[in-house]
Amino acid sequence: MDNSQNWIDRGLAHVAGTYGRYPLVASSGKGCWLTDIDGKKYLDFLAGVAVNNLGHCHPDIVKALQDQAGRLLHCSNFYHIPQQIELAEMLCEHSFGDRVFFCNSGAEANEAALKLVRKYSLDNHGDDRFEIITAENSFHGRTIATISATNQEKICNGFGPLLPGFKFVPFGDIEAIKTAISSKTCAIMLEPIQGEGGINIPPAGYLQAVRELCDQNELLLIFDEVQVGLGRTGKLFAYQHDGVEPDVMTLAKALAAGPPIGAMVTREKYATALGPGTHGSTFGGNPLLAAAAVAAMKVFINGDVLKNSVTMGDYLRTRLEQLQTKYSFVAQVRGRGLMVGMELTIEGGEIVKTALNRGLLINCTAGKILRFVPPLIVTTGEVDQMIEILDGIFKEL
Repeated sequence: MDNSQNWIDRGLAHVAGTYGRYPLVASSGKGCWLTDIDGKKYLDFLAGVAVNNLGHCHPDIVKALQDQAGRLLHCSNFYHIPQQIELAEMLCEHSFGDRVFFCNSGAEANEAALKLVRKYSLDNHGDDRFEIITAENSFHGRTIATISATNQEKICNGFGPLLPGFKFVPFGDIEAIKTAISSKTCAIMLEPIQGEGGINIPPAGYLQAVRELCDQNELLLIFDEVQVGLGRTGKLFAYQHDGVEPDVMTLAKALAAGPPIGAMVTREKYATALGPGTHGSTFGGNPLLAAAAVAAMKVFINGDVLKNSVTMGDYLRTRLEQLQTKYSFVAQVRGRGLMVGMELTIEGGEIVKTALNRGLLINCTAGKILRFVPPLIVTTGEVDQMIEILDGIFKEL
């Protein structure tokens, strides 16, 4: 029988248990709505965890995939790939960067960044300059190197020994970074806004001060924009809010608005550290996924979704703040664009489960912070529907 429970039972029997899955079997999606195998519709304010920035099955992405699938799915990176070249040109034209390395995920993009800064430092400063400063409550991926850079016990526990060479400081504390810098430091790696850590926005001037410290000490600055990039905060890249340019930027999640692709963007002088044979990815930037990402970039660059991210982000925060005035267990609403967190004084896990039952997809990060990252095409009507469901749940608490 082709129903949800049948699929769930089959999945529990054979799929690795690395996720605490909810009882939803996804079947199709359109815009801000996801439909399960039984035909129930859900208002999706999670968007594949900030992946479906253009909504489910955006027609431009679907067409790009269909057209490319009939011509060429994959070829080796031993050869030049037009779709990959076009994507690299677009990313460089609209960012600080000169060169792009393509991979398959955010973790892989961050791996490439970690290798780049260490190799560049070795080539230019010797082999005793390898430490990288990262922030507490960060999230950079789930490989051994990226969990070593993340420093969250729940993510790192059981996988030691971790990769040495990382120092951790409180996010937003410039004095802590000054203290952490030593003769062994080669780079600082930060999310411009922390996502998994709880939608944490740094204080004004913090990123500028970090940039200045890097310049003063000849350190490379990495911005992990895997979650915050591609319009999520209302600009194409989150660093543009602060007028601060990194030396390396990592992207993934929404780069192709659904299909999996990652990228590391950097300046020419640093890119030369990774020459032929130093790094690679079999599937990175393949024709199919690069074609989808080119189509997505054209929509992002057009600007309409960026404007909507700002407008709807303001509206979403306003509506959530109205709930804050009604319910004492809502401590704070914070965010930028359509990357919004609602901090509670109670655990949020059961709220997420109840929302699912009532046709709303959200999630809870850092235990008590409800995260709202809907597609950037969301409307006021859909925000209102979400608020109505959430208000009904809150009334029952």
